[in-house]
Amino acid sequence: MSAVSDILMAPDVRPFAVAAAIMAALGAIELLTTLVGFSISGFGADDVAVETDSHDALGGLFLWINAGRLPLLILIILALGVFSIEGFALQGIAHGLGITVPAWIAGIVAFAAMIPVIRTTSRGISRIIPRDETYAVSDADFVGKVATVSIGPLDQGLPGRVRLKDVFGNWHTVPARASTDSEALPVGASVLLVDRDARSFIAISAPADLIAHQRSSDRVKTCGNLLYPSLSASLPFL
Repeated sequence: MSAVSDILMAPDVRPFAVAAAIMAALGAIELLTTLVGFSISGFGADDVAVETDSHDALGGLFLWINAGRLPLLILIILALGVFSIEGFALQGIAHGLGITVPAWIAGIVAFAAMIPVIRTTSRGISRIIPRDETYAVSDADFVGKVATVSIGPLDQGLPGRVRLKDVFGNWHTVPARASTDSEALPVGASVLLVDRDARSFIAISAPADLIAHQRSSDRVKTCGNLLYPSLSASLPFL
């Protein structure tokens, strides 16, 4: 164990080991907060979006790098991971060739190589991670929608998470808990979002006829997207 720690904390790889440790810590915090019903990756997301919507050079560079429009915390975790992997790989190759590369030079090379990798991988990650909100909809639009419990069960305690689709076809995962007169709502249950307070959405068990209506509506939208993709893109409510 001491040999491994000596290798990881060697001067030429120390920056990459520190980056990997920070990445692991942030990832663990994000996972734990998600499990208890909220995600710290959403904090400050609106402020960052507003800043990067400006047309200055820094905002443009950020938008170019973050091609998948990932939340800031997820982007930081991704950047730290890519930076540490590339740094260890670079120093490993250098050692194999019998070359000594100073840590600061390896850091610059790894940082430069990290940028295009982040741009590419952020697009793939954005397709699988849940999103709490987008520029196209607001939280008020979700009240009255049917959702599926993804992290639960939902009760009157800490919020769980529910997953639903907006009118543009984007999936969202938002915090929710059961109403005061509702029984616990298990994972996989269809629920109706009836209200929202400062903490989360309020959910009840969705009526069967409402679930059937939504499924029928989803099938119609799917057929429309397959038959008329260009029309569906211009009219997202189809």
